[in-house]
Parts: sequence; structure tokens; C-alpha cells
Amino acid sequence: MIEYALLFGLGFLTAAFLVFLVSPAVHRRIVWYTENRLKATMPLSPQEVRAQKDMVRALYAAENARTTQDLLREREKSLSLQLRHDALAVDAGRLAAEIGELQAHIGEMQVEAAEQRSRLRKDENYISQLKTNLHIAEQSAANKESELATMRTRLNKLGEQADGLRIDLAARETEAESLKFRANALRDERDTMRQDVLLLQKRAKDAEQQLTQQQHMVIRLEDKAARESASAAEKENLLARRQQEIAKLKEQLKTANAEIRKVNRVLRDAGLAKMAAELPAETAAEETADSTLNTAAVTGQMGDDVRKRSAALAERLQKAKTVTGRDGAIREEIASIAANMVALTALNEGPSSPIHTLLPEAAEKNPSDRVSLADRAAAIIANPPL
Repeated sequence: MIEYALLFGLGFLTAAFLVFLVSPAVHRRIVWYTENRLKATMPLSPQEVRAQKDMVRALYAAENARTTQDLLREREKSLSLQLRHDALAVDAGRLAAEIGELQAHIGEMQVEAAEQRSRLRKDENYISQLKTNLHIAEQSAANKESELATMRTRLNKLGEQADGLRIDLAARETEAESLKFRANALRDERDTMRQDVLLLQKRAKDAEQQLTQQQHMVIRLEDKAARESASAAEKENLLARRQQEIAKLKEQLKTANAEIRKVNRVLRDAGLAKMAAELPAETAAEETADSTLNTAAVTGQMGDDVRKRSAALAERLQKAKTVTGRDGAIREEIASIAANMVALTALNEGPSSPIHTLLPEAAEKNPSDRVSLADRAAAIIANPPL
């Protein structure tokens, strides 16, 4: 009965342990499919990113608590197994003591049987003497014969009892050997369970380290995105101010052109064509205004392009956790955006910008295959996108 109970407990513990091993994988797969579905159906925002971070922290805390509870349950199970092993050891000791007592009792019975045999021999001698004196004590001989018969039956009973005791002793020895075998099996199972617990603790530590690394990476990407958004906002404000200045310059240019046209008409009417020829300011002003307008249009278009590409790059960096094999394209896009920013700054500052002195000539080429940031910026400044 104890054997069937132990086998049933061992099977139940094995099934529980297998469920404990499989349930985290199933849970992670369900969470992964759910997150992918939410990411595919809903756009990400800063609030949702914070919510997802909180959810990840909560899931990690829940998983950690679940792992702690599982470890506590495993420790309780190992403690119960240890207590059961101790109880079995106590039972084995008790059985060994009983076996010793039985062996001592068997020895006493053997001594008593030897005494009975010696007594039987004496009785037989006495019977032979009585037979020689049969004519004197027939009645006493009959009594001795009846006593001898009873003693023989007693000897037979003692022999049967000794045989039963030997059988019981063999059964107890086999039971003791089976108990030793079960104790060794329970000890091996305890060792395997300890190894499994150590392996689970190591996996939990590795998962915690990976989670902290992912959190640090997310924080760095958020800081970088905040800096890029701040710089983009500053560039937008600068472009807005430049556009306002350009609008003011256009108005001033229109008024100056109107005044110059009036003066030219007056001079032509007065016959002073030479003085009108000495006023080429209108043409120079128009050329300056055209170049200023072209530069403003180019910088505005480049600023819009840089903002759009920065937003697209931020989205690609957020998706880079699940998409692999595109690091080269992402680096190329970052280098192109940085070159556009350098060229945009140089065009906004004009010919007096110190960036022109730092950039190489357009005709110079890098001997290596890699295109540097300075070469990219110089090419964009030389041929700005229209």
C-alpha cells in the first residue's frame, strides 16, 4: 500500500513539475502574440510606450512572484520528501530492532530445543531402565510414555514455530531491502530536483539581466529621440524666423523697386537717362532677392525632408528589436540625415559659415570606399535638392 501511495505521489509530482516547465513557455507565446496584435492594430504613442513599460514591469514582477512561489512549493515538497525519508529510516531502524529481537528469540528457542533434546535423551535412558524394570513399574512406564508423547508433540510444534519464524525473518529482510532501494530512489529524485531548482534560478537571473539591458536601451533611445525632437523644434523655429525675415525683405524690396521705378520715370521725363543708367541697384537687388528666396526655399524643403526622415528613422529604431539584418541600411540613413543637417546649417548661415572651411572640396575624393560625413555634406551643399 505504501508503495502504491509513493508511486502515485511521484507521478503527481512529475506531472506538476512538467506543467511548471511548460506553462512559462505557453504564457510567453500568448503574451508575444497579444503584443504583436496590439502593435499591428494600434499606433504607438509616448503614453502607450510608458504603459507598455509599466506592463512589462508588472509582468516581470508577476513572473518573479510566480517563480518565488514555485520555488517555495518546490522547497516544501523537498522538505516533505526529506521528512518522509526520515520516517522511512526510523521505520527501517525499528524493523531492524525487531529482527534482532526475533533472532534473539530464535536463539533462545534453539537453546530450549537443545535442552529438550537432552531431556529427551535422559528420558529415553530412563525409559530403557524402566523397561528393564517393567515387571516392577508398568504403571509408571505408561505414565512416562504419555509424557513422552506430549513432549514429542511439543517438539513438533516448536519446530513448526521455528520454521515460521525463519519465513518471517526472510520476509522482513526482503522488505528491508525494498525500503533501502526506495530510500535510494527518493534520494536520487531529491538530487535531480535540486539541480532543476538551481537551473531555474540561473535562468531567472539571465532573464533579469536581459530585461535590464533592454530597459537601458529603451531609455537611451528615448533620450536620443527627445534630443532629436528638441533640435528639430529649434530648426523649425529658426526656419520660421528666416521665413518671416524673407517676407519682410520681399516687402522692402517691392517698395524699393517701386520707388526706383518712380525715380527712373521722373528721370526719363526730365531727360536724365545717364543718371538712370547709374542706378543699377534694382537689378542687383532683384538678383540678391532671387538668390535669398531660392536659398530659403531650398532650406525649407531640406528641413521638411530631414524632419520626415528623422520621424521614419525613429519608428524603424523602435521596430529594430524584432527586425534584424538591417543595421547597414539604418547606419546609412543616419549618416545621410546627419549630412543633410550639416548642409542645412551651412546654407542657413550663408557664406560666412565656418562649416565651409571645414568641408573638403567637391573635387576631392576619399581613397577608401567609405563615404565620410564631410564628403556627404559637401556634395549636398554643392548640389542642393530642388
